Amino acid sequence: MERYYEYRHVVGFEETNLVGNVYYVNYLRWQGRCREMFLHERAPAVLADVQADLKLFTLKVDCEFYAELTAFDDLAIRMRLSELTQTQIEFTFDYVRLSGGDETLVARGRQRVACMRGPNGRTSPTRVPEALVRALAPYAAPTPVATGA
Repeated sequence: MERYYEYRHVVGFEETNLVGNVYYVNYLRWQGRCREMFLHERAPAVLADVQADLKLFTLKVDCEFYAELTAFDDLAIRMRLSELTQTQIEFTFDYVRLSGGDETLVARGRQRVACMRGPNGRTSPTRVPEALVRALAPYAAPTPVATGA
């Protein structure tokens, strides 16, 4: 069973700073892009719902950096479902540099999203749509198995 959704990216010069490494805000952009492409490829019904009145509010994002990326690095952003509640979803993102068959974890991020409905200024929480729950099921982090004594 699949354990992550993968979005591939090649770093461009415009994503680097004067020193030549990737500017930190791009990691957050890539989280958003990964999430969008997941919806596009795996949950198109949810995108139609977003065009109606479903809103996916990002409540929290973070990213921890382990190594630098530079222009033309091949990157895989691997998204997993880490928590699903009635109205919220939390994702984790592994940023993996791909080079000559080797993989190096360069960063790890998180993102928490709330499902909301209603007009702007008067939105209220709503259940995670069933189509999204089904689309996310293969990407749930493995549940630890309890061992009895």
